[in-house]
Order: sequence, then C-alpha cells, then structure tokens
Amino acid sequence: MLNNYRTIQKNGVHELEIKKSRFITNMARIQTESEAKAFLDQIKKEHYKATHHCSAYMIGPKDDIQRANDDGEPSGTAGLPMLESLKLMKLQNVIAVTTRYFGGIKLGTGGLIRAYSNSVSEAAHAIGIVRGTLQRLLQFHLAYHQVDFVLNYFKDSQYDLEDTQYGADVAVSTYIDTGDLEKVKADLIELLSGQVAFTVGPERYREVLVTAES
Repeated sequence: MLNNYRTIQKNGVHELEIKKSRFITNMARIQTESEAKAFLDQIKKEHYKATHHCSAYMIGPKDDIQRANDDGEPSGTAGLPMLESLKLMKLQNVIAVTTRYFGGIKLGTGGLIRAYSNSVSEAAHAIGIVRGTLQRLLQFHLAYHQVDFVLNYFKDSQYDLEDTQYGADVAVSTYIDTGDLEKVKADLIELLSGQVAFTVGPERYREVLVTAES
C-alpha cells in the first residue's frame, strides 16, 4: 500500500468560458480503466450536444496507466495538456473530462493547450485536493495516574486520541501515520517509564485538504 497519495477531494465539476467557448471539466476518483470509461460515457450522454469531450486519466500506485484523448481537437492540444496538468498537481487515480461547447471563435494551437490545461487545474483546485496518509491503529492501557502525561503528549502532537474508555484502567486508541509509529511508541515508552504495552491494529488512510501550493 502507498504511504501517501494526492487526489481530488470528491467528484466535481467546474466551468470556464474562453472566447465564447464553454469548457466544462468533470473530475472523478477512479480505481480502474473500466470506471474511467464508464465516467466518460456518462459525461458524453449528459452533454450529447457538445463539440468535444476530451479526457485524461491516471491510475495505479505508480501512475502505471496514463491515457489522454483529444476527441477531435487538433492532435496534442487537449488530452496531453490535460494529462500534464494532472501530473503537475501529482494527482493519482483520477479522471478529467473536459467538455467543450464551441463558441464560434477559434483559439489556435497555443490557445487550446492553455484552455484545456487551465480547465483541469482550475477544476481540481475548485473541487479541492487532498493528501492521503496511511495510518495504523495504536491501542494501549494506562493507569489513572498516567493519563495526564499522555493527554499532554498528544495535545502537543499532530494526533488526536480517537477513543478513551475509563474502567479498571484507561484504554486509549489513536491512529498514527505509519512513518511515525515507531517514534510515537518509543516516546510513550519513555514517558511512561516502560509501563505500557501496545496493540497495533488495522490500517486506514486519513485525508487532509491541502492548499494549491502544497
């Protein structure tokens, strides 16, 4: 599994108007080529009167599958600029479909490249970009006199306690980035003078919205 990835926050749509042409970019999170093709077919049906439906997508942990399609625009002016835009933003497992309604004014090669590239980048930022980080569940038990030490430790960290249950002792659960897991365990062992035992549970991804500059 990937330790980190970047993708769009959710499926969404964004529209630009350039010299009377409408550029409507729909984006979706995908895992397979069949999902990508189904999404493209869906957009084509929704905008069946449009002039072009240009597309680009990347799939796989190492962007193993990369596709771009100009759909009738001059070769290299639509699909590839869209794909390059996805690459520049380092987005994974995502498809962009830019539907164009021609407004009667030709944009030229350079104008088309800029239009399709900007349509994708502006759509992604309008929808929102997230960074996903792989985490592991960390569980441990505390004596009551240890609780304040642990609460203060996590207050000063980037992590929150997911669950705290009070009984004969105090059962604590939290999710930690896999890259930080051993350090956090070592910190807690030192903080609690070795009087702690851990159970490491399932993995999950935590997604955080990032800025355009991140």
